Amino acid sequence: MDCFLFFFFNHSKREIKMRKLDSTKVRPLKSEQLLRIEDHDFAMRPGFGGSPIPVGIDVQVESIDSISEVDMDFTMTLYLRHYWKDERLSFPSTKNRSMTFDGRLIKKIWVPDVFFVHSKRSFIHDTTMENVMLRVYPDGNVLFSLRITVSAMCFMDFSRFPLDTQNCSLELESYAYNEDDLMLYWKRGNESLSTDEHISLSQFFIEEFSASSGLAYYSSTGWYNRLFINFALRRHIFFFVLQSYFPAMLMVMLSWVSFWIDRRAVPARVSLGITTVLTMSTIITGVSASMPQVSYIKAVDVYLWISFLFVFLSVIEYAAVNYLTTVEERKQLKKRGKVSGMYNIDAVQAMAFDGCYHDSEADVAMNTFAVHSEEHSARGRAASIPNLDATRVRRKRSLKGNVGRIILQNNHVIDTYSRVIFPAVYIVFNFFYWGLYV
Repeated sequence: MDCFLFFFFNHSKREIKMRKLDSTKVRPLKSEQLLRIEDHDFAMRPGFGGSPIPVGIDVQVESIDSISEVDMDFTMTLYLRHYWKDERLSFPSTKNRSMTFDGRLIKKIWVPDVFFVHSKRSFIHDTTMENVMLRVYPDGNVLFSLRITVSAMCFMDFSRFPLDTQNCSLELESYAYNEDDLMLYWKRGNESLSTDEHISLSQFFIEEFSASSGLAYYSSTGWYNRLFINFALRRHIFFFVLQSYFPAMLMVMLSWVSFWIDRRAVPARVSLGITTVLTMSTIITGVSASMPQVSYIKAVDVYLWISFLFVFLSVIEYAAVNYLTTVEERKQLKKRGKVSGMYNIDAVQAMAFDGCYHDSEADVAMNTFAVHSEEHSARGRAASIPNLDATRVRRKRSLKGNVGRIILQNNHVIDTYSRVIFPAVYIVFNFFYWGLYV
């Protein structure tokens, strides 16, 4: 019995020992034990005290979420990948297979401290888990990948807005390690930057993406490697043509209609002029409200304000025409000498404000009749009313069929020239404007 127990005990020990020697049946070690994390000080960079550690970068742009002219920034979602070698993380592997970890191991090892220069806001996506991946190869090579959304400044020049092209860049740099400790570079040169084929924006056309690198100097800490993600944005003009340029053109052309209206039709011409002026003011205010308050003139300001000037000058043109017409009628009535000064002024005011063409002979006859009627009794003045009505009826009959001829004959010389000069100058302005900015 004792011999049997002794044999069984020795057999059990031998079996346990064989299991330990068989690596395929050993319980998996923890990542910290396999990578020997506890044996090293990961507060220091790899190769501390020696040459700078190379850290390769590549970026895949997933989307450009928004461009804000008011805040002068852009928002971009991208995959940021880091490549470096840390021999402290090397481990034995017969099949040379890498190990992949999530974000929980990141806090226990050294990783590059890359940040976005001129960034306003940024965050790592965390649905359903934090979008972080760490891949370690047996020889100590490391791949560290993040999915990030970042909002960064874009120094925009609006002098050609909305016919402009904006050049923006997202800049990456190590925060703590200067060029003596860390060398940041594009992993595969220009091919390190890739984009989604379906990236599109409502107001911009993305002309190109490019990768570049440079150095940044800080007086207190020295030189740092900096990487640039450059992209050019060309604005779509069609929206602004519909919202700003085309309405402005219509208002300017509408203001020219007043040149073809009888110069004595004061209500019609004044209301038309004021309407176009107020509409142009509304268009200018609407454009300014959606733009940053810059201190220089934009291309759209040039067009809108010159269009506003044309509309305003059409109102001033009629003010000059109305004044000169009044002066001319006064001189004509005084020259005839058929009415007194008081009634001369009343006749001119009637011609200026009743909105009708006045036949000179009929008006003079009416005024003469009115002067004589003042010398009679109340009965005489009452009898003059039917005669006045008869005169007005004769004047209206004389106008029938001759309105066009009368308007053309009654044109002021300023109106005649304005019909040609205003459109011609505006066409020349458009020719130079679109030739300069497009």
